[in-house]
Amino acid sequence: MPAHHGCLGPRSEVCAPGDALMGLLDLLRRRLRMEIAWLGRLDGGLLILQGLCGNAQPFGLALGCTIRRDAGVFGRVLTGDLPELIPNTRRDPRTADIISVQDLGIGAYAATPILDTDGNLYGLVGCLHRHPQPSLGDRDIRFLRLLARFLTGYVSDLHRMWEIRSRVWHRVHTLIDSDGLRIHYQPVIDLVAGRTVGVEALTRLPDPRLSTAALFRDAAAAGLGPELEIAAIQRALPVLPALPDDVRLAVNAAPSTVTGGLVDLLLDTGDPSRLVVEITEAEQAYDNPDLVEAVRLLRRHGALIAIDDLGACYSGLEMLLSLRPDVVKIDRVLIKNMSGDPVRRAIVAGITTIARETGCRVVAEGIETQADLTAAQEAGIHCGQGYLLGRPTPDLRAACRSPFAFSALTRR
Repeated sequence: MPAHHGCLGPRSEVCAPGDALMGLLDLLRRRLRMEIAWLGRLDGGLLILQGLCGNAQPFGLALGCTIRRDAGVFGRVLTGDLPELIPNTRRDPRTADIISVQDLGIGAYAATPILDTDGNLYGLVGCLHRHPQPSLGDRDIRFLRLLARFLTGYVSDLHRMWEIRSRVWHRVHTLIDSDGLRIHYQPVIDLVAGRTVGVEALTRLPDPRLSTAALFRDAAAAGLGPELEIAAIQRALPVLPALPDDVRLAVNAAPSTVTGGLVDLLLDTGDPSRLVVEITEAEQAYDNPDLVEAVRLLRRHGALIAIDDLGACYSGLEMLLSLRPDVVKIDRVLIKNMSGDPVRRAIVAGITTIARETGCRVVAEGIETQADLTAAQEAGIHCGQGYLLGRPTPDLRAACRSPFAFSALTRR
């Protein structure tokens, strides 16, 4: 990576841009016939890329990358030393010798400042192409300026959003850096054999009054979801050697975490066959080829793939089709009071039928009463999890010797 720009590490203020911004950047990219369009916020001497549309890999750029304001084209556009558009940077004497033009491989650019609603300079919006684009002209720069004026109201909201999210970054990184994540283990019980066949690693915070679920939601919204999930999983993995041979460790991961470094982490344990990877329904990414390939690789090394909270939303069916899991975990919303609700029983019966036809094991989540347990057993569900069977505990041995225990999570 050239010295004048780089992708920020974990402490950067990176977040996923909204759909509206991405739509506008895509419109700009297509209207000007360029390869990428971007929006950057000025932060002191840096331009931080907050929005990026198109294939930026050939330029060595990514969401959250920084470009030094004084080191290239964009700082000179801000000062007026360069025009807002140059169709051929390699032949134009004003840009031919600029290092960033050479390092980034810029053949043509268009960029113009964005102001916030108070009239202060917010940053730049622009687009790039690796090859000269001689057709670019005055009409294109007028469109770019029009879009920049339209974005004025939008970036003010974006700026406030990033200020809020930067506080989330600080909170999450303080927890990770201070080793503040705690892991509790909840048993998964074989409902036929009555033995523990797995323990799920659940994250807890030092202050029990704080919501772990809210922290993970906020982290995901700030673009920190994979990093927080990886940190929690790293805290859980050291217990693998202490597990009984017939008990697996289950860890939770969103699709972006599975494709964002989890595979290498789990393979580095030396025995991924002791693991169950519970993929959550938090993201609509189940047909992502990278996710499908990551799941294939984990399964090839012996890990089981589970769909978490099946039945909580429609996307669970997409997961079944795309990932072909080894285990499905039925959401507690369906299990709670199932004994007295024919609709819940019918939905659960449908899930268990699909599981039986596809060779999946089924786990009922949220078993809290004897009635829930009996209904799950009568529905032909293999395994269960819930306060009736064993509460989450930091004591791994206690979790593994739960008084209930169920039919092993063996591969189909």
